[in-house]
Amino acid sequence: MTRALRAWLLGLLFGALAASPALADPPMWRVRPPSGKPGTEIVLFGSVHLLSPDLKWRSPALDRELAQAHELWFEIPMDGAAQAAAAGTAAKLGKLPAGQTLSQHLGPEARARLARVAGRFGLPAASLETFRPWLAEVTLTLLQLQQQGGRQGSGVEETLSRAAPPSARTRAFETPEQQIRLLAEAPIREQAASLEQTLKEIETDPDAFDELQKAWIDGDTAWLEREAVGPLREASPALYRRLVVERNRRWTQEIERLLKRKESALIVVGVGHLVGADSVPALLRRRGYVVEGP
Repeated sequence: MTRALRAWLLGLLFGALAASPALADPPMWRVRPPSGKPGTEIVLFGSVHLLSPDLKWRSPALDRELAQAHELWFEIPMDGAAQAAAAGTAAKLGKLPAGQTLSQHLGPEARARLARVAGRFGLPAASLETFRPWLAEVTLTLLQLQQQGGRQGSGVEETLSRAAPPSARTRAFETPEQQIRLLAEAPIREQAASLEQTLKEIETDPDAFDELQKAWIDGDTAWLEREAVGPLREASPALYRRLVVERNRRWTQEIERLLKRKESALIVVGVGHLVGADSVPALLRRRGYVVEGP
């Protein structure tokens, strides 16, 4: 898949930067009802799901919002039971039917790349042959990010979930199974094409995730829209609608309900859902809400 689609796959996933910037400024938006309308203010924060544990990304502004939020919203639940359920669902939905192999869905060049990339991570290519293309792609992408210094447990959601005050209620827009099915139920041809592009990029663009991470931590939403959202929209309009547009619309409907209440909320979702013409902030602006941010 393109670098952009890899970002959508599990939210924006990044490896580690060689050095942290002097001042981290990941993008954040404030949303409130139109003037004169009752309701509350909520905060949207664009997340990164896998980070180096040494990366300094939390700002005083974000910590203040976390401390005073009545509710903390994520894409999926962050508790251990939900994570275990996600692993089980991925294993169940990630296997090919009996008699099929991953290689059967790839071209000759991609099969050769698969062997090279898997070997680079110390993984026999044969161990991936029962995987559907989407699961093979997730596996190799995670191995690449871990090789670059990213660590599970150090991402934005997990960090904020641990730091949240006991009084904050946690909520989620989706279940792990719903999120996994977005990938597992995509046409096998699109899955295979996405895997082939990812294999190519792992070999030819090793700094891709460092570039994405730098743009995120600098708050460079123009770069993120151009390099993460735009290519996905152009390369696979169907997947873009499935992974981005339709989810953003569902989430926006829930956010509108939150805005009509009196309790504050901090909403943390992949930053790719918060930039571009089809983003959650753009949808809220078109519906008349006041949105302050990038």
